[in-house]
Amino acid sequence: MDEMEEELKCPVCGSFFREPIILPCSHNICLACARNILVQTPDAESPQSSRASGSGVSDYDYLDLDKMSLYSEADSGYGSYGGFVSAPTTPCQKSPNGVRVFPPSVPPPPQAQHHLLPHTGVLPPVPRNSCLTCPQCHRSLTLDDRGLRGFPKNRVLEGVVDRYQQSKAAALKCQLCEKSPREATVMCEQCDVFYCDPCRLRCHPPRGPLAKHRLVPPAQGRISRRTSPRKISTCTEHELENLSMYCVQCKTPVCYQCLEDGKHSTHEVKALGAMWKLHKGQLSQALNVLSDRATEAKEFLVQLRNMVQHIQENGVEFEACLVAQCDALIEALNRRKAQLLSRVTKEHEHKLSVVRDQISHCTVKLRQTTGLMEYCLEVIKENDPSGFLQISDALIRRVHMTENQWGKGSLTPRMSSDFDLTLDSGPLLQTIHQLDFVQMKVPAAPILQLEECCTQTNSATLSWKQPPLSTIAVDGYILELDDGNGGQFREVYVGTEMICTVDGLHFNSTYKSRVKAFNSSGVGQYSKTLVMQTSEIAWFTFDPASAHPDIILSNDNLTVTCNSYDDRVVMGNTGFSRGVHYWEMTIDRYDNHPDPAFGIARVDVMKDVMLGKDDKAWAMYVDNNRSWFMHNNSHTNRTDGGISKGATVGVLLDFSRGILLFLINDEQQGPVAFNTLEGMYYPAISLNRNVQVTLHSGLPIPDFYTPGESEAAGSVC
Repeated sequence: MDEMEEELKCPVCGSFFREPIILPCSHNICLACARNILVQTPDAESPQSSRASGSGVSDYDYLDLDKMSLYSEADSGYGSYGGFVSAPTTPCQKSPNGVRVFPPSVPPPPQAQHHLLPHTGVLPPVPRNSCLTCPQCHRSLTLDDRGLRGFPKNRVLEGVVDRYQQSKAAALKCQLCEKSPREATVMCEQCDVFYCDPCRLRCHPPRGPLAKHRLVPPAQGRISRRTSPRKISTCTEHELENLSMYCVQCKTPVCYQCLEDGKHSTHEVKALGAMWKLHKGQLSQALNVLSDRATEAKEFLVQLRNMVQHIQENGVEFEACLVAQCDALIEALNRRKAQLLSRVTKEHEHKLSVVRDQISHCTVKLRQTTGLMEYCLEVIKENDPSGFLQISDALIRRVHMTENQWGKGSLTPRMSSDFDLTLDSGPLLQTIHQLDFVQMKVPAAPILQLEECCTQTNSATLSWKQPPLSTIAVDGYILELDDGNGGQFREVYVGTEMICTVDGLHFNSTYKSRVKAFNSSGVGQYSKTLVMQTSEIAWFTFDPASAHPDIILSNDNLTVTCNSYDDRVVMGNTGFSRGVHYWEMTIDRYDNHPDPAFGIARVDVMKDVMLGKDDKAWAMYVDNNRSWFMHNNSHTNRTDGGISKGATVGVLLDFSRGILLFLINDEQQGPVAFNTLEGMYYPAISLNRNVQVTLHSGLPIPDFYTPGESEAAGSVC
């Protein structure tokens, strides 16, 4: 519970709270300390501030506080002592907790002395127009006629302080020993007194009425005192009334009379016990979250301490390596060796300094968090609903604020334990005076992010990142893929991005990919190799981007027609350069005996003439009776048999043999149309407005056809 001690000390006197009161800003202060820091303000300059009723917190003007020069470093240090204003030359002082206070420089007048009124045991009345400033948040308010009595007492905090002080006591002493009290051996629950053995026999004999008293061990008696019920809380507005309800709007306990004729009469109120349980639950939930953060912080501290050891070990190892290199050089290197060692030592000390500073900072935060947690747990143990509700909102806010301070960024090391320096021992003797550390090593191997890597049809997307805690600069990355057939790797991307999509891969192929990083020091190691499989079947559609403007596409770009009487060309959106591929087109409409052309083409084929008119296309054009093969406007192999509505035209492209052949209604139309085909080809068709066809891609090879040696289907764009 040592971490909680700071929560139990007054920010003014630095001692444990005595008779703490709750300010409207939710901070606490000793009653006597509050009296000591009162400031009497002139009527003309009295700031607009909240009353001391404690029912709520109202905004105040910070400029008014500045005018009073209470906390200005450059002013003359005016302060107050009750209703007496000190001389301008009085400097400010600081409490043990570092909070500035302003005691008077001359003795105050008798009416301002802080002694108890005779025969009353209470403090004298506070002078009119007194202003109290919170020593923690510097919020200011003017007291009303009730003075400091208008602030509610924090009985929960007072009880926690009492228990804490009792728990810190080494041993319970007898309360009846006149000199040198001996250690208590028993406690009487009825008398509420600790006795040593001699005093018990003398003052509490086990006979008569005392024989019925229950004596318990001192430790048990201490617990009994802690758990004894406290007196019922009374209202600060109506001192004879008990607090029985909770005002939701003002967030404070109120009495019955406050609801009848006070300012809470129109406010929403709820049962005190219900709100007590609700706020305890909220505080417990917030503590659970904060407890998780504290556990993470403890683990983080262990990690930081381990980093200190690793930095020390790595530093020693690095120094030994440097010494070995320097000793291997000629005598001219000895003068430079001292400078290089100095550089390493500075780097070593810098890393240790950064990590130790982070350890210190995190330790302080963890200590504060633990203290707050222990304090909140003690507060939850209280059985005083009204007292608890007086501070529960502030505690819940503090717990949430403390939990937010343990963000992800605060639990990340600020420094790597590696030494990113490399000694270059290659220069000649005449350049030894230029010998220096290379400021960075080659980059570490990137890490492929498997959850973001994928393939779609004949495209592959790869994503990678640098290893965690790597501080080595990276100028760019090199992505390499093989040919999909177990061949050599080749570069497909060089740049600074860490995600890349490679289009135009072969279908039904297995690709291996890897990536490496580079900087001015060189090229780093490859990442692990990733194996990816492209789609087995070459699905494709017609490509509207490359089609002639007169082409009309529908049915998700699978059905095509034309609005012109002239032939117009449209190609598929996928190119082929390897494998065996087969697709078909169904004749949906065939009017006036036109002659559409089916085949393959280069990407730069002419789009406003029949397919096959130029040297960029290889096609078969067909009417209702016969067909011809055409390339570069050369017509060959006239074959009987045509098409009509409902007919099917098939195209088979085999790169293993380098041939192209055609089918009509599942029967081969003529001989092999073209051979010695190499390179990149796209499916293509030319037609006019009298024809409409629908594409069917990704079909199996017809049964009558036997592929050549290479059967891997694929494409490269």
